[in-house]
Amino acid sequence: MAIPITVLDCDLLLYGRGHRTLDRFKLDDVTDEYLMAMYGFPRQFIYYLVNLLGASLSRPTQRSRAISPETQILAALGFYTSGSFQTRMGDTIGISQASMSRCVANVTEALVERASQFIHFPADEISIQSLKDEFYGLAGMPGVIGVVDCIHVGIKAPNAEDLSYVNRKGLHSLNCLMVCDIRGALLNVETNWPGSLQDWAVLQQSALRSQFEAGMHKDCWLLGDSSFFLRTWLMTPLHIPGTPAEYRYNMAHSATHNVIEKTFRTIQSRFRCLDGSKGALQYSPEKSSHIILACCVLHNMSLEHGMDVWSSPVTGHLEQPEEEHEHVEALDAEADRVRQELMLTHFS
Repeated sequence: MAIPITVLDCDLLLYGRGHRTLDRFKLDDVTDEYLMAMYGFPRQFIYYLVNLLGASLSRPTQRSRAISPETQILAALGFYTSGSFQTRMGDTIGISQASMSRCVANVTEALVERASQFIHFPADEISIQSLKDEFYGLAGMPGVIGVVDCIHVGIKAPNAEDLSYVNRKGLHSLNCLMVCDIRGALLNVETNWPGSLQDWAVLQQSALRSQFEAGMHKDCWLLGDSSFFLRTWLMTPLHIPGTPAEYRYNMAHSATHNVIEKTFRTIQSRFRCLDGSKGALQYSPEKSSHIILACCVLHNMSLEHGMDVWSSPVTGHLEQPEEEHEHVEALDAEADRVRQELMLTHFS
């Protein structure tokens, strides 16, 4: 459908005295189908974002004109879901590419400021037990409160410490550590790790490891694949299962771990700025890290608003740098005892 627009100059200023805004696109003027096609989210969810982020996006300055929070949010959603600053997206809401870039930066920071509100482990025992019950119902794996894995997101080559961001495929990336529940909701996200770090090294240095080793989550564990080390709080598959119980354990482990692989594919399918189809994120590692985290916050927000995590079409194979599974660290004897007891009790 044709929409009358006025494209503003590149030096359009975002904020202004008296909060006088330039509204160049009205949500009520377009259909729900149009909003989903262009911005990836329904009307009511966009209104929710306007109410939630409006104050952060309307902070006054000494400048003379402002872009409304609504327009800033549409610009950011357009970029997150398309991965492009192309003129077509900016033309749709009537702003220049430079203004779109500033809108994305503002909305990204507003979302990052609220990350801890939307991404966290449950604190009460009832919710924790519910997590365990849901995971147990999936494949019979007891005591699980989350599935952990890493995903690489491509970035442009930074000016400094260039080699630290080069992954095993020879590409520049951030290696992002995430934990999800059975619905695909993210419980922990760390998006700042250089792509040269292998998954086990990311976890070794992470705040997540510190939480579990400090005993913040007792009588439960995470599931991780064989790119991680076995820990008392992290159950990994056996490299070479030999008994029926070990085979059953590995099968249950694989079926449960598949939840986060599916979650990764869904996030990258919804937020095309992360999937590399339009190229790597053209930002510094810090800004790229914030964009990834902002998309994760939106992912969890959408779940809270009843948008099924599996409802987005998922296409293609999730290609990631191969991990080296032959670890040099000695087996943690106590962790091995816990895993053996788990197999004896639940899979024999």
